Amino acid sequence: MPSRSGKARAAAGKARRTWGRVHTRLNRGPLWRRALQWTLFLFLASTAACLSSLVLMKWITPPVTMVQAQRRVESWFAKGKYEKRHATVPLRKISPHLQHAVIAAEDGRFYQHHGIDFDELGKIYEDVVEDGERLRGGSTITQQLVKNLFFTTHGNPLRKVAEFGLAPAADWILGKQRVLELYLNVIEWGNGVFGAEAAARHYYNVGATQLGPEQAARLAGMVPNPRYYDRNRAAPGLGRKTAIILGRMASADVP
Repeated sequence: MPSRSGKARAAAGKARRTWGRVHTRLNRGPLWRRALQWTLFLFLASTAACLSSLVLMKWITPPVTMVQAQRRVESWFAKGKYEKRHATVPLRKISPHLQHAVIAAEDGRFYQHHGIDFDELGKIYEDVVEDGERLRGGSTITQQLVKNLFFTTHGNPLRKVAEFGLAPAADWILGKQRVLELYLNVIEWGNGVFGAEAAARHYYNVGATQLGPEQAARLAGMVPNPRYYDRNRAAPGLGRKTAIILGRMASADVP
């Protein structure tokens, strides 16, 4: 019977032979075909890595996300001191007012869709194509979570395609409550401020569980542009958004 070390060497050898066959196949044919094959291979490999990570995130909150890493790298080339503030807390220790406010502000049909809100996308299409209105964002909370976990804030079509594919998987793997818990723990809420607990302490000097309705609505209004509102806390636009979100909270039926 082979020893444990012998089994490990056999598995490693099999992996090397498999990679050798894949590498040989990817480097056959003309340049355009090789480039296409490598692009497809890297896309599938990165997708598999993201899906594996989502399975682990059913139980583990990642210590760092791609957006957090992006901000750290940007700080190396910016003036001033950068300090990351972040603390992970379970959903039960995040004020229900903040949960309600973020859903009302960012994704009113959070509990009705499966990661992609096709009804909202249809409305956006009608507004832009038929009524000539400006294009607005239609990302769900699940899509925003995927972006924060695996991508950066830099917009490009490939990222949106990846978000569109991974969001339903995240919704199915994690479930609604875990999606919301992760989202509220990792999203950006100011310069170096990530997650509800850090935001509550940064802006109101209280824990996330102590946030009242108006504080929660104001924090939810900051989500689309948190670093700007961190610098401009008295911006009149934020006051108007807070009032709108409070109105939605009063009328929306959120579990």
